[in-house]
Amino acid sequence: MAAPRAQPEADCSDDSSQDWSIVSTVPDKYGFFGQEHVQTNHPPVPREVVLSREKKWLRMLSNWDYFMQEKHSKLRKRCRKGIPHSLRPRAWQFLCGAQALQDKHKVLYQSLTEQPGDPKCLDDIKKDLHRQFPQHEMFCSENGVGQQELFLVLKGFSVLDPEVGYCQAQAPLAAFLLMHMPTEQAFWCLVSVCHKYLNGYYSHGMQQIQIDGDILFGLLKKVAPQVYRHLKRQKIEPVLYMTEWFLCAYTRTLPWSTVLRVWDMFLFEGVKVLFKVGLVLLKGSLQPRLKRCPTMYETLEAIRQPPPGLLEEEALVQHMLRLKLTEEDFQKEHSRQVAKRQKRLQH
Repeated sequence: MAAPRAQPEADCSDDSSQDWSIVSTVPDKYGFFGQEHVQTNHPPVPREVVLSREKKWLRMLSNWDYFMQEKHSKLRKRCRKGIPHSLRPRAWQFLCGAQALQDKHKVLYQSLTEQPGDPKCLDDIKKDLHRQFPQHEMFCSENGVGQQELFLVLKGFSVLDPEVGYCQAQAPLAAFLLMHMPTEQAFWCLVSVCHKYLNGYYSHGMQQIQIDGDILFGLLKKVAPQVYRHLKRQKIEPVLYMTEWFLCAYTRTLPWSTVLRVWDMFLFEGVKVLFKVGLVLLKGSLQPRLKRCPTMYETLEAIRQPPPGLLEEEALVQHMLRLKLTEEDFQKEHSRQVAKRQKRLQH
């Protein structure tokens, strides 16, 4: 197992780009200054439970192929319970296939970062570096170690996949991964997520995100018909509320502890987890407030401001697991929306 990553020392006190109402000189448990990212209303997991889960995950990671092939349902159950924080980086690399990619291409990352790259992509990346989690200890200092590593990861991806190049929504994903693992491992995780989970999301025109928005809306009709009718009546297109959710895989939407739990499931179960989170947010944000949302403005505001209790990690996970959606439901809706889009293009 790789040694824990040494975090760069951060000094954000002289960074004039920050505009915080409350500035703390001590980061929270996730590395953030100036705001609370820890869910204090959820009781901590007892130490003995944490140790037991760590032992189980160490055993799984040491016998990964066996558990993936023979104990698939048990692995899914443990991902849904939450991966122990100490083992999360290693587990994520195995879950998404990044470890296999890195083992197969041992010197490729270094080669990619040494190539000149597309000047336009590099310029766009540099413009976005300071926007990625500026309240985090890794990224709060301009030209600090965190921003330098972020540049290398995004540059490497743009060289590896010149057809996609660079998309703004990749930056928070890369930054998120860098908070948990060394640069090369973060790079391969980003490659795997973009190519295997979010394939087509960052291509020009972003047609896949539009299709998935329609799929999300179609599934909403099944799980929350009143909310579906409300959005349809107000002619609110899915791209107005779900684009950032899916493009950034909720790294810009949810409390941090909840993001981590969502990713534990997302990297095992795939993109359907993003749909389930979106359905929970839509149903939980709008169903109790429909009478208070007479126009598009109030409706979109309600979606942007979900009830705080809904976002708490355990509550959100349980709401997701209670959704009455089968694999067949996802497949049917996908086929239906793809057929509808092809029919529109033919006319």
